[in-house]
Amino acid sequence: MNYRKAYEWGKTRLEVACVPEEALNARLLLEHVCKTGHNDLYANSERALSADEENEYENLIRLRVQRVPLQHLTGHQEFMGIDFSVNRDVLIPRQDTEILAEEALIAVSDSDRVLDLCTGSGCVLLSVMCYKNNIDGVGSDISEKALEVAKTNYERLASRINGRVSFLKSDLFESIGGVFDVILANPPYIRSTDIGLLMPEVRDHDPRMALDGGEDGLDFYRRIITGCDPFLESEGKLIMEIGFDQAGDVIDILDQNYFADIRVIKDLSGLDRVVYARKEK
Repeated sequence: MNYRKAYEWGKTRLEVACVPEEALNARLLLEHVCKTGHNDLYANSERALSADEENEYENLIRLRVQRVPLQHLTGHQEFMGIDFSVNRDVLIPRQDTEILAEEALIAVSDSDRVLDLCTGSGCVLLSVMCYKNNIDGVGSDISEKALEVAKTNYERLASRINGRVSFLKSDLFESIGGVFDVILANPPYIRSTDIGLLMPEVRDHDPRMALDGGEDGLDFYRRIITGCDPFLESEGKLIMEIGFDQAGDVIDILDQNYFADIRVIKDLSGLDRVVYARKEK
């Protein structure tokens, strides 16, 4: 089978299975297997696949038909222009979460101390540290397996980071020490009853603990907002990703806990995505 025929076969299989973005998925999996780039589909379309390449590609297409996420098959996801390692132990970094990282880059100054709760793959904290200087960053997560992924990503990016990073197991603030200038969080915020309605790639393959925000989806916001005071400097900043319909409820919790300058940032689809607040003196 040559390169073009392999791509067409994969695209057809995915299309029949109603896998979203079937052409893109077929091409990216082929590039992953053959260690090629986008232009090879046009420049080297007659290139013959080896038997090993053909077998691996067919196997990956079959797994994608079963709705195993593309990123779990390739082991990578780009976020903020940076390549991150991912697996089934962490939430796959999504474009919507880049809004959180972008707001963090505005709020964080060089030499700040930054805490990233529910750090997962570490993509938000490490992205900030790649673009800022002398940050003292702490990423926490309740999942030891997620922290292993975050540490792997730090090791891969260490040459780009001018600062200090530590990752620790903690149920939110349980094991946190010290005070921070900025606290970031992309916590679980899906209502428990809504998880079954998610796309199979998310419902069946992302860690449930990274999705389930309790009965109303607000459990972690309550715990973060009411528990952050001892860990946030006076006039420190709290920045969190939220669900598209949660801004009003999260703002109410912030108001009740004496936060100021509260604002909501929308994503590229015009949906509420991030809430920013400053701790009052």
